[in-house]
Amino acid sequence: MRVIAGTAGGRTLVSPPKPRASGRPGVRPTSDLVRGAIFDMLDAMGADYSRVLDLYAGTGALGIEALSRGDGEADFVETDGTAAAVIAENLKRTGFESRGRVHRLTANRAVERLSGPYTLVLADPPYYDEGWLATVTAIAESALVNRESVFVLEHYKKTAAPELLGPLRLIKARTHGDTAVAIYAGEEIP
Repeated sequence: MRVIAGTAGGRTLVSPPKPRASGRPGVRPTSDLVRGAIFDMLDAMGADYSRVLDLYAGTGALGIEALSRGDGEADFVETDGTAAAVIAENLKRTGFESRGRVHRLTANRAVERLSGPYTLVLADPPYYDEGWLATVTAIAESALVNRESVFVLEHYKKTAAPELLGPLRLIKARTHGDTAVAIYAGEEIP
């Protein structure tokens, strides 16, 4: 796994170790192919990378890609301690430790603990999380998001993405293997 483009393009990122036999899948990093497709769509839209929120951050690859392509800052929300340490290591490897903050909390708690609005929200909830839609809807309806925000939702292809997410409407949807990507924006974004 590597940073695809921008100032840290080509730098290698680390992943958390394989999960123990807990029955729960571990971190599922977004593949380089899917990450490239997401950022190609965002770049074509002229997305603003100045204030980024990476929810269910895992390795931090999505937020780090945004930092590499812009000169803004990012908040990474990850509940797992091992994954949070990996994000910190990846920020160090890419030289973005001063522009990224890791918050060890659930995505639900981000609404209470962080302040917005963010220009870009990246959400890649675990496929097994049955409450992901309620969580991302609550975030989209909170002060973390406004009509100028762009919200990227990565989800399992057999699960339909809603047409509306808070004040934002679905403007692009793509499928890559088992992964579907839905991009939401307000009326101000073409």
